[in-house]
Amino acid sequence: MDVKTGFFYLFSVVLLFAAFRVITARNPVHAVLYLMLAFSQASAVWLLLQAEFLAIVLVLVYLGAVMVLFLFVVMMLDLNIDTMRQGFWKHFPLAAVVGVVIALEMAYVLMGGFRQVPAAAQSAASQVSNTKALGVLLYTEYLYPVQIAAVILVVAMIAAIALTLRTRKDTKFVHVDDQVRVKARDRMALVKMAATQPAQPPAPPAETAPAAAAEKKA
Repeated sequence: MDVKTGFFYLFSVVLLFAAFRVITARNPVHAVLYLMLAFSQASAVWLLLQAEFLAIVLVLVYLGAVMVLFLFVVMMLDLNIDTMRQGFWKHFPLAAVVGVVIALEMAYVLMGGFRQVPAAAQSAASQVSNTKALGVLLYTEYLYPVQIAAVILVVAMIAAIALTLRTRKDTKFVHVDDQVRVKARDRMALVKMAATQPAQPPAPPAETAPAAAAEKKA
């Protein structure tokens, strides 16, 4: 086994472990971090397969933008984990069946495509830069799907920002328009008050000592 094969197995094992932890982690923030680890290992595998454009796009787009956005959204939403996990085992059989079907379909498509690639096409592809070939293909034959995907990403970004700006009862904020329209005279009010207070009525005089003694003798 050469060095390239060893790195392939290393990246694949870490990728499978990170993907497994994404669906088993109890903390959603930890799940997002494991998903970022899985994407980084997938980009390393693509580099070994000489698909450097896909590897760089995965790092820049998903790790640099989408996953960071997911991480901030998860931290801002204050999710209730106990409520989310109440129906996990109830829907697990259906989810497992769907996952197995998708895995079998992907394996069938990939294995069938690898068998149908002729040797002449492989030798021609090795002589052309895959970045140039992918760019020509995307912006000629798949131009409309690329534009639709861009619109979907923009809508997803706007929706994520809108979720973070929702109204919460425990949030204190000041309206920006009130801050802009504020004036100096509105910040402090001067109240004119009298310099002295009105005189209080005099207290009644206390009884003298001789009068009090006369009253006791009487």
